[in-house]
Amino acid sequence: MASLFRLCGLAAALLLAGCQAVNTTSGGAVGVERKQYMFSMLSTDQVNQMYAQSYQQTLSEASSKGVLDKNSAQARQVDTVARRLIAQAPVFRPDSAQWDWQINLIDSKELNANCGPGGKIIVYSGLIDQLKLSDDELAAVMGHEIAHALREHGREAMSRAYAIQMGESLGGALLGLGQGGMQMADQVVQYSLTLPNSRGNENEADLIGLELAARAGYNPNAALTLWQKMSKAGGSAPPELLSTHPADSTRMTNLQAAIPKVMPLYEQAKGHQ
Repeated sequence: MASLFRLCGLAAALLLAGCQAVNTTSGGAVGVERKQYMFSMLSTDQVNQMYAQSYQQTLSEASSKGVLDKNSAQARQVDTVARRLIAQAPVFRPDSAQWDWQINLIDSKELNANCGPGGKIIVYSGLIDQLKLSDDELAAVMGHEIAHALREHGREAMSRAYAIQMGESLGGALLGLGQGGMQMADQVVQYSLTLPNSRGNENEADLIGLELAARAGYNPNAALTLWQKMSKAGGSAPPELLSTHPADSTRMTNLQAAIPKVMPLYEQAKGHQ
């Protein structure tokens, strides 16, 4: 067991050696200040370009199937909400004003939305239809997704994957682990390094998304009703300890604590509309 913990330490040391500490965004009113470790050979531009190719492929496939919605009232709703949120993104990250933001709606029953690296947004109509989202709730979920892109959580996850792979390869060789030992080491490294950070990333996206929505003039209390709806739609969920997402109760508690911090921003934004 001591050897396995040394492997965790080795992976962490390699992570520090091969990565640089950055903070991709300002803290904002919600106070997201965590330093992030990015693999030095994996640049922001590289990740953005890789995702842009995947994004265009997704759009091409949707278009060929006739489900890329450009003209409906729902598509206009998504575009309007997204653009109001995007206008606030430079508060957290000034360079996002120069990103090639793209906003698309796909006609699908899938309950999903995402904003990939570099500001590539996709919303699936099922999310709006099945959850009957208001504009405020739509802003909450889109703000959450935009926050992932601003914080470069995708690049951060790729950086962790590099470090874990390096740690496993070198650690297995140094410690003489067989196949069973390597599988056990796999789990130790994953649960000690990857999953807790993933839950942390989800919390960061919740908080920054909450502030983006408030600054854009959307009621931050809608984040609570959004996740209540998502919880009911999701049914049974795995225990928080083994999940990359916060438990519903944890998410609600964190959001409720942050709402008073952003409510003045919402009231100010509403006063200027």
